[in-house]
Amino acid sequence: MAASASTIKEWKTEKYVDQKQKNWPNIGKHILAQYDEDSVVVYQAFCPEIADYATSNQRFGGPKFSFTRMSWIKTNFLWMMYRCGWASKPNQEHVLAIWIKRDGFDEILSKAYTPGTQKQANVSKDDVLVRLQWDPDHTPDGTKEQRRAIQLGLKGEILKKYATEYILKIEDITPFVLSKRPLLTEKKMQHLIVAQERVYPVQDDRTAELIGVDKI
Repeated sequence: MAASASTIKEWKTEKYVDQKQKNWPNIGKHILAQYDEDSVVVYQAFCPEIADYATSNQRFGGPKFSFTRMSWIKTNFLWMMYRCGWASKPNQEHVLAIWIKRDGFDEILSKAYTPGTQKQANVSKDDVLVRLQWDPDHTPDGTKEQRRAIQLGLKGEILKKYATEYILKIEDITPFVLSKRPLLTEKKMQHLIVAQERVYPVQDDRTAELIGVDKI
């Protein structure tokens, strides 16, 4: 199934300045993502061993990947670049674009709690399978934005589903990432190409309220 899906999923890119000016909100909590009717792209950065296993097997596993630790995914390419230093930080030298089933992504969102919403819902820490964080988004050169970006920490059963059931395709985009490093200056940023992203519509009202996403 993953092999057939991979033949029709292509990672799309677009100029950073065009997207920033035309498509991305300046403030608020928004999920910027590349998605279509049945899939959503998320990003993770790993050491070479985990990345090689993932791309070779089109799922996560192997001796280095841990199913007992929380694993964080991000839908926003530039937030991933900020966290991994454009693939320069130790054990984050390989950046993966991971297509997952859209209904699987929606399930992840429906289980996502901040410490505050967890307390309000009277949910124990052990029962939280998805940890939600809204962090400041960043420009390509690392400057903080007023807009907030989402990252989701997965553990337990939802991590297993994500790593082995939800995945449609895994692509190592590290060569693309490395090729863009020389453009991370103010003068050259007008030429920078990044992942094509739009605001992801959270269609379930309960989920939208739970995660605190803003409407546009």
